[in-house]
Amino acid sequence: MIRSLLFTICCLTSLYGCSKTSSPSPGNGGGNGNGNGNPPATARRPASLGIVGDTADVTKPVNGGIVLMGGGTDVDAAFKWMIERSGGGDVVIIRASGTDAYNPYVYGLGTVNSVETLKIDSRELANNDTVAATIRNAEMLFIAGGDQSDYMRYWRGTKTGDAINYLLNEKKAPVGGTSAGCAILSGLYYSGENGGVTSDEALQNPFINTITLYNNDFVKAPRLSNVIADQHFLTRGREGRSIVFLGRILKDWNIAAKGIAADERTAVCIDKDGMAKVYGDYSATRPYSYAYFIMPDAGKQPEVFQAGKKVTWSNNKQALAVYEIPANVNGGGTFNINTFNTIAASGGKLYWWWVEDGVVNKKEQ
Repeated sequence: MIRSLLFTICCLTSLYGCSKTSSPSPGNGGGNGNGNGNPPATARRPASLGIVGDTADVTKPVNGGIVLMGGGTDVDAAFKWMIERSGGGDVVIIRASGTDAYNPYVYGLGTVNSVETLKIDSRELANNDTVAATIRNAEMLFIAGGDQSDYMRYWRGTKTGDAINYLLNEKKAPVGGTSAGCAILSGLYYSGENGGVTSDEALQNPFINTITLYNNDFVKAPRLSNVIADQHFLTRGREGRSIVFLGRILKDWNIAAKGIAADERTAVCIDKDGMAKVYGDYSATRPYSYAYFIMPDAGKQPEVFQAGKKVTWSNNKQALAVYEIPANVNGGGTFNINTFNTIAASGGKLYWWWVEDGVVNKKEQ
């Protein structure tokens, strides 16, 4: 009888606890948040991998903003940008795989009440009221890298999806994502559910079955409804596939969408007024760490854009206007996401991009 009672008490304590469990002391988690974090032996709440900081919820005034981070090494300056806008409140990291390694990393970058990681890897968890409430109560949300098809499959049309949109549009808290987390923040997005697609593959056949695009049925970030984001941009040579994505959106939905693409170690930080700056690790000796604002013209349709045929989208070598901004630790350049008007942009260079017989070409304007 006594042993049975003790067993029941232990089970209840393990399941509910009196407070959230703390992770190891703060410090730089490093890398992309996939390091060897130390989740607590027992998560006190559904989906929680652990928490650092104060376990009590706080309410702080927030200043909205969106971070599109390109993957690879995380951009400290972009996280600090978000932390400042969080008012020092509670930070929540969401992911579908991986560990709690972001907890000590983010906690060590600035003053926040707490950082908690939720691993939401099923629709059941995504529809859990406690999980949704944890997200809604956050003053800052960050979506880790992983596989955006998992995020779409698990979170789209759930209470988790609603909570993300609540933070973006009602609470107006800062929300960011890296790699796959960045991909789902734009209204138009590439899911990758049939596997990845390279630029060469897309340019050879713009209707290849690995190009799976969706139109504003998931995350609804302000000012990004007619934008598609891409990441790991120069590192993985994704210029061609982004052009094809924009061509498909134009053909399939008659939308002259815009593209925002960030390379690795690069983050496009968009404030609540729609002004973007580019943070990251730029070096003149390394051809990386740029962001690109890609602007097709609805009046300039692709000349050849058919299944099984190489793309040609030239329009006298002026198919797409592209503004390139190098990243800076203090924020490089400025770009107005409200207008995509390059006249008011600063700190970068304006190019024409076009495609001839499946080959991307560029020239400075």
